[in-house]
Amino acid sequence: MCFRFRRFFALIAAITLSLSAAEGQTLSLKSFKDDLFAYPATLSTSDNGAYTVLDYREMRDINQRDEVPEKRVHAQYTDPGVRKVQQDLMLKTDVGDVRHVAVGKTERASIIVLYLHGQGGSRKQGVDDFTFGGNFNRIKNLMAANNGLYLSPDFPDFGDKGAAQVAALIDHYAETSPGAKIFVACGSMGGMICWKLADRKDTGGRINGLLLLGSLWDDSFLASPAFKRRVPVFFGQGSHDVVFPIEKQEAFFRSILARKAYPTRFVRFETGTHGTPIRMVDWRGTLNWMLTRAP
Repeated sequence: MCFRFRRFFALIAAITLSLSAAEGQTLSLKSFKDDLFAYPATLSTSDNGAYTVLDYREMRDINQRDEVPEKRVHAQYTDPGVRKVQQDLMLKTDVGDVRHVAVGKTERASIIVLYLHGQGGSRKQGVDDFTFGGNFNRIKNLMAANNGLYLSPDFPDFGDKGAAQVAALIDHYAETSPGAKIFVACGSMGGMICWKLADRKDTGGRINGLLLLGSLWDDSFLASPAFKRRVPVFFGQGSHDVVFPIEKQEAFFRSILARKAYPTRFVRFETGTHGTPIRMVDWRGTLNWMLTRAP
């Protein structure tokens, strides 16, 4: 074989190895204000770190963090410049029109995160820069800075129709970003849709992680397509949640954990209430963990 052809095949081999290495690398989200959004002190851990109790304090984590408690966080916690890549959109689907806010890349995104609101909420809740301690502004900036897409949709109910519309939204953006890992975060009653998505053949076979934030449980998850794929699940719950008692969510978490070391984590915010996990969840740390375990 002449020298020219040997060089050609060597170049092809090098390119192939390079692409294989790139495909094998796990995406890791770059930081955004990590020091400000770091978890408070750990009170205890168990189950090899899968279960953590954190020292949440309302005086520090709301009153000192917010300029107007629960309404406007101090300016250093946000970067509103991310609104430049924020769009209010309408997607027409066979199951109805889905109004949603999209932040970041609507095509060829590397990661997609959806937030599904609870009772009385709307798509606007998930993109409010100033409530919940600026934590929605953080996830928006994390997605924008990491070639990702963040979606906050409206949906008509927490039943099959709502789940069908969210599934259609996921299907659309999965097609425009075929290589993206897809994670769904559900606040409060939004968890009903999380579990329905996990149980569907289409989304249950497509999503790569679930985040339940002050939400509920559903034993049917243990027989779902998502469970069979070992989709990682994160639970964040306040110990004083009077809407969904933490004892029941902890019991559900342990029923998952018992299934051959299933990839799941539980963060208990001691003294926290119903909305505490939405305010306090460490988006970057949680998503980076999920990216290492995502099917």
